[in-house]
Amino acid sequence: MNSTLSATPLDVNDVTNIDAYWRACNYLAAGMIYLQDNPLLREPLKPEHIKNRLLGHWGASPALSFTYVHLNRLINKYDLDAIFLAGPGHGAPGVLAPVYLEGTYSEVYPNKSEDIDGLKHFFKSFSFPGGIGSHCTPETPGSIHEGGELGYSVSHAFGAAYDNPDLVVAVMVGDGESETGPLATSWHSNKFLNPKTDGAVLPILNLNGYKINNPTILSRISHEEIELLFRGYGWTPHFVEGDDPEVMHQTMAKVMEECIVDIRETQQRIRASGSDERPRWPMIILRTPKGWTGPKEVDGHKVEGFWRAHQVPLGGVKDNPEHLAQLESWLRSYEPEKLFTEAGQLQPELKALAPKGNKRMSASLHANGGLMRKSLKMPDFRDYAVSIEKPGQSLVENTRPLGQFLRDIMKKNMSNFRVFGPDENSSNKLDNIYEVSKKTWMADLLPEDQDGGELARDGRVMEMLSEHTLEGWLEGYLLTGRHGFFASYEAFIHVIDSMFNQHAKWLDICNNVSWRAPISSLNLLITSTVWRQDHNGFTHQDPGFLDLVLNKSPKVCRIYLPPDVNTLLSVADHCLKAKNYVNVIVADKQKHFQYLDVDEAVKHCTKGVGIWEWASSDEGAEPDAVVVGCGDIPTQEALAAIDLIHQYFDDLKIRFINVVDLFKLISDSEHPHGLSDKDFDSLFTKDKPVIFNFHGYPWLIHRLIYRRTNHTNFHVHGYNEKGNINTPLELAIRNQIDRFTIAMDIIDRVDRLQGIGAHAKQQLRDHQISCSLYAYEYGVDKPEFGDWKWGDMSAIKE
Repeated sequence: MNSTLSATPLDVNDVTNIDAYWRACNYLAAGMIYLQDNPLLREPLKPEHIKNRLLGHWGASPALSFTYVHLNRLINKYDLDAIFLAGPGHGAPGVLAPVYLEGTYSEVYPNKSEDIDGLKHFFKSFSFPGGIGSHCTPETPGSIHEGGELGYSVSHAFGAAYDNPDLVVAVMVGDGESETGPLATSWHSNKFLNPKTDGAVLPILNLNGYKINNPTILSRISHEEIELLFRGYGWTPHFVEGDDPEVMHQTMAKVMEECIVDIRETQQRIRASGSDERPRWPMIILRTPKGWTGPKEVDGHKVEGFWRAHQVPLGGVKDNPEHLAQLESWLRSYEPEKLFTEAGQLQPELKALAPKGNKRMSASLHANGGLMRKSLKMPDFRDYAVSIEKPGQSLVENTRPLGQFLRDIMKKNMSNFRVFGPDENSSNKLDNIYEVSKKTWMADLLPEDQDGGELARDGRVMEMLSEHTLEGWLEGYLLTGRHGFFASYEAFIHVIDSMFNQHAKWLDICNNVSWRAPISSLNLLITSTVWRQDHNGFTHQDPGFLDLVLNKSPKVCRIYLPPDVNTLLSVADHCLKAKNYVNVIVADKQKHFQYLDVDEAVKHCTKGVGIWEWASSDEGAEPDAVVVGCGDIPTQEALAAIDLIHQYFDDLKIRFINVVDLFKLISDSEHPHGLSDKDFDSLFTKDKPVIFNFHGYPWLIHRLIYRRTNHTNFHVHGYNEKGNINTPLELAIRNQIDRFTIAMDIIDRVDRLQGIGAHAKQQLRDHQISCSLYAYEYGVDKPEFGDWKWGDMSAIKE
């Protein structure tokens, strides 16, 4: 690979020092992979100095530290506030090395001190049990992006830049990562960045040519094609290509400085003029060999500049003397004796190249966002409550008052709160937020947009039809100390399954990293739910996201299923104030019955589970059965079943329980929200039948309660993958969460009814069949059932 020297912005001394600093980074990156002793090669390399397991990824590391070092020069020159995100998977060695050299790592972890002993600990702990991961994990100072799963680096970077007008977010994108769908959509984030109020994102796309053992697509297309690709995305690409270090240092210095100057001049011009232009922001395409400066060949096979450099370029070093000698030659090529003092510290003239204090990217407060987080200014959610004269009588769109609540939160927090959703905020009845802030839109505007388009250059509502990009933006926004709210259709929240998974793991680790300050919780509203898909049909019926959430750490995840407006408001208020959680709120957008006034709702949500006295008939007596509702439609159908069964057996003692906090079902030994065995038994009894009507897949409840005393008497109804274009009641019937099924189940489970309940069961079954036939003939639910209200069932008994 040839380099073309287009300018020489650095003098000889600058080049010498920057190259020496970079060589120190490369030495450390290689040392992390191989060495457990003799960290500065003060004696000949021996097999016992080598780790027993060689783990790590060398290939992307040199380009990562190359970029990091050049960013440091510009931070010093222009007094920048900057952070660095490493997109390439397993790229930690290329970031850990400069983080250690600028001193932050030793400040955070004193046993990794800046001396020979500390360097030995640093090397040994990399990819070692109990030590440092091969990604830029939460334990890495300066990191807000682990990169454990590829595709989210650019969206995280933009999330960090929103409402951070003085921040430069440099993000290295791997060319393997660039092949993912989420990364492809995230290039469009530049249409949502407002230069007046937001910071800047500088992407550096590293074309090193290969993934694990395949070439990458973008590295095998022409210079013209890749330039046109990114110009088409709306970027201005700048190329830095080559492998000669001296030439590459000069070229990178020139190009990166041009990009930073362009960014600053653009921001200053637009902020001064008030222009609404959308800049074509600069980006860098950095083409370097994979495994740059490493072994060129091993055993006659090409390594540098080929996929063999991806992980460990030299294997079997302990047992192969030739490989051991080649490793020693490689490590000594960086001249560690010139880079480090006798005590093992970086030479003073090199140490001076790093920024100081919080200007170091590894010590930036933005990369430890909890330190910058300010609590939201919150209106009183009670002001948005609906009045309840009698339970189960009035119908209200559950999410509409929530939208009004979010609107006024936005109004009070116009620089640190945003709402995210994939083109569905109006559909989800949250559109009151547009009264305060429109949808962010920096692309072209048309005259007709003024008629309901709700678009604005200074909008704060983030809408794009890519759940991946939205989730990445929100995570980056939260990780840098701000607040947000994400609403999405239930069936398609699965698009971000793995992103949720990565963020939950990040938070779980952060709970054990003392210097990481807590950040605002990730709040996900799951709406347009399985039970209200009248025309969307089978594809839109999937409540399985809850199963995924349940797999994550109980220290991190929370699931709430508020049945009405006031419980939803209470839950949302709690979640928006919480820190270091993922809060999943399941609430449908359509009209639903209202049950609890606001004071009752607060008490109920505080408990998370409780008896609804007005729906129960067992006070002062032992119940014949316990009926449970969890979710809005399951609660409605369970209540209708109670109303219905009492028309046949008015002396039946039924206890009705509603569950808002799903994790209340788990033992308190397994989850901080869980009920003790005594409290659980008190509510659900030790031996009575429990008919549990659940929003999601029924086996999820069994999974939660399998260790409880009365587990064998739990009979759970939920979604069973049966649906198409259905009316609401008919869909419930098909999945056996309907009132008739629940009433018949009560008859089957209560011993004294089994001999006398046959006539009632037959009538219930007849009603069920009649409702299904009516729906197929008329396209709506049978009025006497579809228009049911609590206490209205007396008219249907035959």
